[in-house]
Amino acid sequence: MYAIVEIAGQQFKVVKDQKVFVHRLQTEEGKQVAFDNVLLIGDGDNVTVGAPAIDGAQVGAKVIKHLKGDKVIVFKKKRRKGYRVKNGHRQSLTEIIIESIAASGAKKAAKAEKVAPAKVEAAAPKTEAKPAAKKATSSKADDLKKVEGIGPKIAETLAEAGITTFAELAKTDAAKIAEIISDVRGNHVTDTWPAQAQLAADGKWDELKKWQDELNGGKAE
Repeated sequence: MYAIVEIAGQQFKVVKDQKVFVHRLQTEEGKQVAFDNVLLIGDGDNVTVGAPAIDGAQVGAKVIKHLKGDKVIVFKKKRRKGYRVKNGHRQSLTEIIIESIAASGAKKAAKAEKVAPAKVEAAAPKTEAKPAAKKATSSKADDLKKVEGIGPKIAETLAEAGITTFAELAKTDAAKIAEIISDVRGNHVTDTWPAQAQLAADGKWDELKKWQDELNGGKAE
């Protein structure tokens, strides 16, 4: 049996006992982790395709270790302008081993999530104040798309996680940001986002613009 699963914004074809290197996960070494964004499962001649994901399917894995990939040297030059920038980058990775592939492993977890909100609604008096708090924060929200590398989908995902201002983004660790946007398709490098957000929060737009001219999708080149 094999599966095609999306992990931290990348798609992998995996089988049981296979070792895979993925973008850095927040899970500690030696602990179990599950991925439920399974796009396809093949078992012999039987192939199940999701739309886009298979409801209830799950891939279980174990985190072996965290590491960094090989250094990549990037050289950027603008002709006749005397502009040359040389940078190195090592991608933060996590090595995992696939332990299980289940076509219906996540159904029970989905039912449990539906039961929990019903119990919270029983203690209704305090929940009515939450919508007002959201409106207050949304009126002061910043345009996070001004940070190099953040598009509309990522800005929406960050807002759903409670990050709506430059100051809040600046206080969030780059690894935590990567975890929040892990379901957004694409290879997103979040290393510079907190620092960019801090410049925006301080109103240092000229300094931010100068730095962004040297970035490519939020990554220094």
